[in-house]
Amino acid sequence: MHITLPYPDTRRRSWIVAAALLAGVLALAALFCLPSIATAETTAWAQNEGGRMRIVTLPPDASGRVRGGLEIEPKPGWITYWREPGEAGIPPKLSVAEGGAAKIGELSYPVPKRVGDGRLLDIGYDKPVTLPFELTVNDPAAPEPVTVSSFVGLCRDICIPFQADFLLHLKPENITPPQEFMILQKAGALLPDPPSMDFAVTHYSLTDAQQTLRLALRLPQGTQNKPQVLVTGPEGYVLFDEASGKREGDSYLVEMAIEKLPVKYDIKGKRWDILVIAGTRAMETSLAFD
Repeated sequence: MHITLPYPDTRRRSWIVAAALLAGVLALAALFCLPSIATAETTAWAQNEGGRMRIVTLPPDASGRVRGGLEIEPKPGWITYWREPGEAGIPPKLSVAEGGAAKIGELSYPVPKRVGDGRLLDIGYDKPVTLPFELTVNDPAAPEPVTVSSFVGLCRDICIPFQADFLLHLKPENITPPQEFMILQKAGALLPDPPSMDFAVTHYSLTDAQQTLRLALRLPQGTQNKPQVLVTGPEGYVLFDEASGKREGDSYLVEMAIEKLPVKYDIKGKRWDILVIAGTRAMETSLAFD
């Protein structure tokens, strides 16, 4: 790039260069005089044919808790997946070494969308998405470096497994880094809400043969369109086709067909998860079969 200075005089140019150098030296000196600035961990992007991903974290708090997010950016025309991908696909996974310097919790998922090509119905994201998670370091005062392994699927015509390891150098700081904080706050705002007085599951049951799940839902006032209901059961099982749906008083009644469950599957003591999307709102909770 060529820059034309407004003053062609050589002495004038020399003065400008000297002033710029002096400003740089002063800025560098000031930097070394400042107290430690919070440096959250934002890793470099890992990339493959279908997109890229990275990890963003805040510094550990006094208890060793670390807020983090897995950022996934599919390329145009590609998708990545929800916790249950639908009829095909690979759900995201995060892990750390067992017995290592940290423990990692489950990923949380913003509201997904149904993505179909006429043959298969997938559940996931066709735009950039951040999946929040929590990590706990064993020694909050002097945490050791932590390697987080990420495994996701990126799909277009075919699914491409995408694996990457991210090394995190987590340091306790007294200041919250604004950029990472905003990324994680935005991701948290896109998560489904817990049940509330005006949006909840009020009843659920399985038929004796475990072939149908019956639900009664309280929907937000003013809901006009049919809600979307996603239920995840045993690993690899997701229900998303309502056999029927009708209003009855203040309730919306749904019956969902259950395909064959695993052999000798005992529902007692199990928990299934349910996500209900009604208009611009979404609610997520668990169904406990005690």
